Amino acid sequence: MTAQTPAQTPAIEEHPDIAALRARYDRVAETPTAQLVDGLTLLTGLYLAMSPWVVGFTSDSPGLTASNLFSGVAVALLALGFASAYGRTHGITWVTAVIGAWTIIAPWLVNGPTPDNSAIANNVITGALCLLFGLAMASVGMRASTRRGMQRPGTRPDMGPDMGREMGSGMGRGRP
Repeated sequence: MTAQTPAQTPAIEEHPDIAALRARYDRVAETPTAQLVDGLTLLTGLYLAMSPWVVGFTSDSPGLTASNLFSGVAVALLALGFASAYGRTHGITWVTAVIGAWTIIAPWLVNGPTPDNSAIANNVITGALCLLFGLAMASVGMRASTRRGMQRPGTRPDMGPDMGREMGSGMGRGRP
């Protein structure tokens, strides 16, 4: 009796469908719209991180200062990840929108005195931008998957549009 070795199965990262999906998302990340949103998100994150010093509420609201610093750094790092490896990070684009929502409500929820109106306005505007850019990044990825990845029932990607109609309507009887 000879011992049989199990067949070597490739890692999931090497699966052709996964590679095609990542390539599709990488193509989307190269579009001017995606690059614009990534750049604006990076700038918004950097501004959010330094906004306590720009607006001047570091000593009045240390809790909000820390929140803005950490949230801004997180948004900036997410934007760098989206810009450099969207095929691997598209699944967490929603986090940017959540951080934006947190930034909007943070002035009333963090520990410490209620900040002045300039700090509140700063957070509401910056948080709204983070929320908007997070939703825009998610929609760019969703448009790519619905535009290129979805097919009509009964069609195959390797067939032309006429052959797909024939296939869906009774295998070549010529009816539309």
